[in-house]
Amino acid sequence: MILNGSEIVVEVLKEEGVDTIFGYPGGSILNIYDELYKHRDEIRHVLTSHEQGASHAADGYARSTGKVGVCMATSGPGATNLVTGIATAYMDSVPMVAITANVGLNLLGKDTFQEVDIVGITMPITKHGFIVKDVKDLADTLRRAFKIARSGRPGPVVVDITKNATSDTCEFTSKTPVTPDRKKFDHYTKEDLQKVADMINASERPFLYVGGGAVISGASDEVREIIRKIDSPACDSLLGKGAVDANDPHYTGMIGMHGTKASNKGVSDCDMLLTLGARFSDRVTGNVNTFASKANIIHIDIDDAEINKNVSTDAHIVGDMKDVLQDLIPMLEEKKHDDWMKVIEGYKKEFPMTYPKDRLTCQYVIERLDALTSSNAIVSTDVGQHQMWTAQFYKFKNPRQLLTSGGLGTMGYGLGACIGAKVANPDRTCVNIAGDGCFRMNMNELMTASRNKLPIVEIVIDNRVLGMVRQWQTLFYGKRYSNTIIEDETDYCKAAEAMGCSAYRIESCDEVDDILKKALASKDKPVLIDVVIHEDDKVFPMVSPGGAIADAFDENDL
Repeated sequence: MILNGSEIVVEVLKEEGVDTIFGYPGGSILNIYDELYKHRDEIRHVLTSHEQGASHAADGYARSTGKVGVCMATSGPGATNLVTGIATAYMDSVPMVAITANVGLNLLGKDTFQEVDIVGITMPITKHGFIVKDVKDLADTLRRAFKIARSGRPGPVVVDITKNATSDTCEFTSKTPVTPDRKKFDHYTKEDLQKVADMINASERPFLYVGGGAVISGASDEVREIIRKIDSPACDSLLGKGAVDANDPHYTGMIGMHGTKASNKGVSDCDMLLTLGARFSDRVTGNVNTFASKANIIHIDIDDAEINKNVSTDAHIVGDMKDVLQDLIPMLEEKKHDDWMKVIEGYKKEFPMTYPKDRLTCQYVIERLDALTSSNAIVSTDVGQHQMWTAQFYKFKNPRQLLTSGGLGTMGYGLGACIGAKVANPDRTCVNIAGDGCFRMNMNELMTASRNKLPIVEIVIDNRVLGMVRQWQTLFYGKRYSNTIIEDETDYCKAAEAMGCSAYRIESCDEVDDILKKALASKDKPVLIDVVIHEDDKVFPMVSPGGAIADAFDENDL
């Protein structure tokens, strides 16, 4: 059949199973939006308050479901406003397709109104970028974009379409999407598996380090089976949260700069570190020369570029995590490591996660949120102290519960991601935890939540400072608080109410449960909770920049 480019865009989106798009219209993309109007009963479009909010919402949709998130924007500033969200998705391997529309082909390269080379701008932060100038190329290009976004190590893809290609016509034939072949990314032999199995079987002090790849591949069941089979303690990275149930007695908490002492000391003392889908971030390893220095390090990852990039390994396997573990598990011997587990239990008892009990703290609020949601909520965060406290004190049971910017550290990420997650999971409790500094960056997305009657809960940890930066200034910069004190009179509750939300303020511990219950009970309205805490509350444990993770310190050490 003969269709115009905008009709082709919509038909391919339907082919790919897209049910939701987050975006913001403009002149160059109007043809596509006009066509979306005709299909509004098939594809929901969520109009965000800012294009960055659209990209973060598509990200949250993708992380919480495992499906490809889709966002749209017009040319020029509309497209460039997506960039931070695209970079966030790229750093954390989130499948996303960002569709932009550029000026007409005859106007390209002439400094036309709202013309930018968005494919060039985003080249370093995408898996691939396309510019479609001919409508005949449009359908297959979009199909390729979705395939690339979800295949192998996922990531964002940009498709920029010139305006003429959205209005010109050509023959269109519908196609059934091809499910990506996971095995295509498996590059290992039986000998590779045997080498790894032998190292694991010979270990007396094993330890698992579980990263985001275990979540992305859907390998949580296999990870948990290995932990039980070899009787090994396990820690996770920030993005690996939920792959291991936080209530599992083998679980030791997060590893790294703000990880638990039990995890950091355990990894430093182990004789075999099995690393599953992680990239050995500097925030995890600290001083790489001392990281797991007593251990044989095994690395399993789908991306061979990560092997030996940051930490040298003793053995590695390149492949889809789920495939690898399913092949590896039968080769592992049933083990009991009672003496080693006693050492780990000793670390847990000696170095418990604590916080001040004499005043209201973020940690207390998160503990109560965890209890009142039975550890089952989808929790997004922004970046900073509240992010680390969430990772430390919310007991994530399952994968895809924590949505947070790990690699890029994007302030302003969480509210858009929470909206995307709630749209994708209408029956789940969705909560965003933000610092007041982060909240101010994209608080306008409360209007998006309100307009769409999304009963999300926005918790603002309000200490009137840029908390994590202030913590560094306190510890390493002689308490010179350069531009980290938020000296204004903004009332976040009134601001939220003005944007159509309910709002509460918490200033003492005895208010926490009652207000959280009210917020969680909301059915068709977003709720903001302003939690007022002390400006000098800190995240502990902490590893000094460049220090060994075994030397993590807390307030008692100071």
